[in-house]
Amino acid sequence: MTIAVETSIAKPPRRRSPTMAFIGRLFREKPLGAAGAVVFLLFLFCGLFADFLAPYGYNQISPLNRMKPPSWQFPFGTDNLGRDVLSRCLYGAQLSVIIGFCAAGIATIISVVVGILSGYLGGRFDMITQRLVDAWMSFPDLVVLIVVVSVVGPGLVPIICILGLLLGINGSRIIRGATISVRENMYVNAAQSMGATLPRILIRHVLPNVMPPIIILFTTRVGFVILAESGLSFLGLGVPPPAPTWGGMLSGSGRTYMLQGPWLALAPGLCLTVVVYATNVFGDALRDLLDPRMRGSR
Repeated sequence: MTIAVETSIAKPPRRRSPTMAFIGRLFREKPLGAAGAVVFLLFLFCGLFADFLAPYGYNQISPLNRMKPPSWQFPFGTDNLGRDVLSRCLYGAQLSVIIGFCAAGIATIISVVVGILSGYLGGRFDMITQRLVDAWMSFPDLVVLIVVVSVVGPGLVPIICILGLLLGINGSRIIRGATISVRENMYVNAAQSMGATLPRILIRHVLPNVMPPIIILFTTRVGFVILAESGLSFLGLGVPPPAPTWGGMLSGSGRTYMLQGPWLALAPGLCLTVVVYATNVFGDALRDLLDPRMRGSR
């Protein structure tokens, strides 16, 4: 006589992926940072698909619809030439995405290369590099931008290269400090004792452990680049017209016809303010969540 015994083994609960866990922490612990992330992704979406989202061309002129206030046909109104302000803001977001991400990417690469090499090698190389960085940081950023753009000339590529170089050298101090703290860990000493080459140690052991400040540096640099480019466009040193930029819209028809049509200045000004604020708040939330020293700050 045999008795069949059914045994039920409880399955362990499925663990969420690290990405989903991080997103959950972001919305649970940093609701303001989560809202900034949503605005940042919306800005990125509008910039990438501005050609499909804009109801009109950015330079499409309609003399019969000059200085129209916001309506269902023109949600942000029209300017002095009859151009749709909403379409120009969307195309301005496209230029801001290109300039912001390209310049922030160049700046991050420069900061990583200079900061990791300076922090890991140390010695005379670190001393000479940091003195050069100190000399570079002694010049005011706005003055350097205005002088270089005045000499080279306004344009998309010069602005990206200048902002990337300027912010990259300044941000190398942050990566250097993180590299110095990682250099003293035991796994780096173990890799050195096993005869690992310098590129392997930097790429496999140092770079992954300084990735959180790199991510934070990139997000904060995007907002700063957008604001700096808008300032240059407002001064007439940014991307030349008829390409629409938020700063150029503020300095052109926005400043000239601000009293007759306040929406000409409010629309690009609000876009610039909301995007830069959301980017900075999102970067601060990433810093608080990725930095182990900030986890117990509550």
